[in-house]
Amino acid sequence: MSLATTYCRASVGIEAPAVTVEVHLANGLPAFAIVGLPEKAVQESRDRVRSALINSGYEFPARRITVNLAPADLPKEGGRFDLPIAIGILAASEQIPANTLKGCEFIGELNLSGDIRPVTGILPAAIAAREAGHKLFIPKANLAEASLIQADCLYPVTHLLQLGGHLNGRALLHAELAKIESEADYSSVPDLSEVRGQPQAKRALMIAAALRLGYFDLNRATRSLTIR
Repeated sequence: MSLATTYCRASVGIEAPAVTVEVHLANGLPAFAIVGLPEKAVQESRDRVRSALINSGYEFPARRITVNLAPADLPKEGGRFDLPIAIGILAASEQIPANTLKGCEFIGELNLSGDIRPVTGILPAAIAAREAGHKLFIPKANLAEASLIQADCLYPVTHLLQLGGHLNGRALLHAELAKIESEADYSSVPDLSEVRGQPQAKRALMIAAALRLGYFDLNRATRSLTIR
């Protein structure tokens, strides 16, 4: 199989639009091209992915590799696409079975040894994956933030080999949630009452806290909440 498709999420403000990562291996002189409006950090994933695959013991195909990030008119930023690109190459080169990618999304930045580094904007991606009914494979370091959604779709990984073993059926991963402390000590945290001016910013924080705690009546929230 010379064509494989994986899935990821972009980060656009508080939105996490779906991104389809298509990987095609063709005959010809070895080359590695990424298309689909990638910015500089995404283009540099070519070198990170190549080194991560080789240092993890996988074969890097000596073929013409084309990676398409769709939709093409959506800007792609950051290192979050490293992991889905690497998995797409493994599937296209038949080093992992392509049928195991169905219903899965991958987000993570790779370092040269194959370790999976955390990325920003993981919470909107986790919410979107939960709503889509997909499994979301994320960096272990992002688990605490993603666990705020309290869903069983999160699969934390630390290394490319760990994820490859799961997809090959050798060592299955399981959904996890980080333990979230229900009580925290805010005694040393400044209060918003110490902020001079900025009424719009403080009101925005009040609304965000009210929705987070389930207060949909803002007047009730302002009487009941003390924001720290």
